[in-house]
Formats: sequence, structure tokens, C-alpha cells
Amino acid sequence: MGIDPGLTRCGIGIVEGTVGRPPRLVAVGVVRTTVGDDLASRLLALEAGLTEWFDEYRPEAAGIERVFAQHNLSSVMDTSQASGVAALTAARRGLPVTFHTPSEVKAAVTGSGNADKAQVAAMVVRILKLTAAPKPADAADALAIAVTQVWRGAVTNRYAAAVAAAKGKR
Repeated sequence: MGIDPGLTRCGIGIVEGTVGRPPRLVAVGVVRTTVGDDLASRLLALEAGLTEWFDEYRPEAAGIERVFAQHNLSSVMDTSQASGVAALTAARRGLPVTFHTPSEVKAAVTGSGNADKAQVAAMVVRILKLTAAPKPADAADALAIAVTQVWRGAVTNRYAAAVAAAKGKR
């Protein structure tokens, strides 16, 4: 499962696959929350929506786009909180969770960490053999994260574990 965290629209992409084989689309969509609701209610609604996706599709792992600093601090805070809800929802199921930076996702699906959204969406269409990019863009981004998770997730988790073990020996 790939998750593009957002408080208003949280993209969800589910793919099947293994390293060395083209992934296959299982499902794609977004979980939406109402802008006028208070923050706590929106976070609960996000958790409820994510829970439905996890319960219906029972993914083996979750890849979540790592929040990066933007100029709009309020937007970063909302996205960070949505990311935390997504990680918690996956962790409650005992799933491995990997955070992928936007550059890692772009590099995984396009070969360039500097690709724009249109290039990422075009490669998602090509990789998953779709007729068009999913809408909204959050859904296409979630599929790119899901593809990255399939292709790089286990490696990223092993690397993080090795770094943590090395720090523990100091």
C-alpha cells in the first residue's frame, strides 16, 4: 500500500508485485475529510477511512511519503499529522512501514529524483499499464509510492535497521 498523506485528501494506492516483476494495480482512491470540521474530527475521519482500506485490502506493508518542509507551516503540520495517523493505522496491524522521500519516489518510478508530477503520473500509467493517470493527483502519487514500496521498501527497511543497530553498538 502506498499512502500520499494529506488532511483534506489522502491518496491511497494498492499494488501487487515483487522486485523484478511489473507491479499490478489492485485499487486506488482517496480518503477525504471536511475542511470545516475541527482538526480532531478530521484526524478521526482519516483514521476511519484508512481503516476501511486496510481492512478491505489487507496489505503486507505500507509505504508513506515522508513529509518535507514547505513554505506553508500550517500545510506541513496538517500533512505531518495525516502521516502519523497513516503510520499508526498500519502499525496497529503489525505492518512494516517505510517512509519514502518525494525524491526517492520520483527516482524509483522515473529514474530522476527531479521529475515533475506529470512525469511521475505518466510513468505510473506506463508501469501499471493504465489507460490514464488516476485523479486526483494524490491518487496517482499514492500509486507511485506503492510502486516504490514494492521495489525498494524491503531494502529501505533493512538499511534503516542496519543503521539503527550500528548506532546501538556505539
